[in-house]
Order: sequence, then structure tokens, then C-alpha cells
Amino acid sequence: MTAAAPSVGVPLPPRPGRLLRMGRTVRYYVPAIMVFIGVIVLWELAVRGFGMQAFILPAPSAIGAALVENWGAGRWPLFEAARVTLFEAVGGLLIGTTVGLIVAFGIARWATARDAVLPFAIAANAIPIIAIAPIFNAWFGITNPLSKMMIAALLVFFPIMINVTRGLTQVEPSALELMRSYAASDWEILRKLRLPNALPYFLTALKVATTLSLIGAIVGEYFGGASNVIGRVVVQSASALRFDVTWAAILLGAITGIAFYLAIVALERVLIPWHSTVRGEHPG
Repeated sequence: MTAAAPSVGVPLPPRPGRLLRMGRTVRYYVPAIMVFIGVIVLWELAVRGFGMQAFILPAPSAIGAALVENWGAGRWPLFEAARVTLFEAVGGLLIGTTVGLIVAFGIARWATARDAVLPFAIAANAIPIIAIAPIFNAWFGITNPLSKMMIAALLVFFPIMINVTRGLTQVEPSALELMRSYAASDWEILRKLRLPNALPYFLTALKVATTLSLIGAIVGEYFGGASNVIGRVVVQSASALRFDVTWAAILLGAITGIAFYLAIVALERVLIPWHSTVRGEHPG
């Protein structure tokens, strides 16, 4: 009897299902990419064709040149500005998320807390951020990054609190009844039912909160702060009529926001790979 030959590990081709999902994802983003390229081309042609002045609308090529010129040096070092602004936004995201989670768990657990806290939370969300920014700068220090973090945290708090509260409370009645029929404790219901149900809600709110935190940080910077931040670069370059730098700073802020958002999307893929938003079930 001869011994069986040892099997050699051969990489298997990707499963058809995975290839199908990848193709669907590519098709989903291709129209947006094509529209973006078309807008850039038309923008460049319009500026050159109509001879627009830079203070009205600089050409994309001029904005790109300003971004390269001021990337790490010059009067407005844009990379350093993006790094500091991102630091403020991340700090605000952490503060706002922490407070939002604490309040959400309290509201979901006690009806009295909901009646006491929710009106104040709604009122805080209704305050225009442009009105509260100078006050926070005065409270925490105009050059202190904490003032920008608190402005960002105020924007982040509400969507986190509302979405997590919904996730904790809007569970399937049949699943809740089943767990209670097995005499599950409140802690077991929270750990095995409410938290898994709330996780997609939380990550959805977190994706919204990333952009809100960046907006809050930049708005706070606009009203004063260190010179090496995106908000101050926008103000100072516009005052010096360097609108190519102004647009470059705006572009860098947008790129930073997209990167921040995609980081949460990657986290979502790790934490809830079973959810429809992760499996690539895009609309259409």
C-alpha cells in the first residue's frame, strides 16, 4: 500500500460571490469618479476660456500647484495645518462620542433620564455652531486646541446619542420576549441583544460624526487660533488675495475628511462584516 502524496497548498481563486461584490462596488463608484473628472475638466476649460481672475475662481491646475508649493514649507505649510486640524477633529470626536454614549445608555435604561436630558440635548443641537464658536474660544483659550475639540464635540454628540439610543431601544420584540422567557438578566439582554443591535446604528452615526467633527474644528479655527491650522490658512490666504492657496486648503480639508470617513468605513467592515452596508448591497 503506497502512501498518499502530500497535498500541496495551491491558492484558490477568489469566490465568484466575492468577485461579484467587488464588481458591484466598482460600478457603484465609477459614475461619481467620472462626474468628478468631468467637473475638473470643465472647470479648467471655463477658467481659461473666459479668462476668469484668480480671486473669482482659480483654475484647478493653479490650486494643485499651490498645494504642492505649500505642502511642507512656505508661508502656509498645508500638511502641518491638516495634521493639527485632524488632531483637533479626532479629539472632538472622542469627547463627543464618549459623552453621547454615556447619555444614550442612561436614556435607554431610565425613562426619567430621557425626559430630563432629551430636551437639553435637542436645544444644544439647535445652537448655530457659528454662534457658539467664539464663546468656546473665549472659555478654553483661543489658541488652545481644546476649544476646537469642544466645538467639534458639540456637533458629534447629538447624532451619536440619538442613533445609539435608537439601537438600544428598537430591538425585535420577539427576541426580547424570548430572552425574558429564559429568565435572562438585564445585563445579559444588554450584552447579547441590545449592544449587537445598536452597533450598526453607532457606526452609521460615527461616519456622520467624522465629517461633523472636522467641520467643527475648522469653524472654530476660523474665529481665531494658531496660524498652522486649516481654518486660519483659509482666512489668512484669502486676506492676502492668494485664493489658489485658499482653495488648496479647502481641498486638503475635504481630502482629510474623506480619509477620516474611510477609516470608520474600514472599522465598520471589521466589526460588522455581516451587515448589509458592509456586504456591498448598494442601492440600484
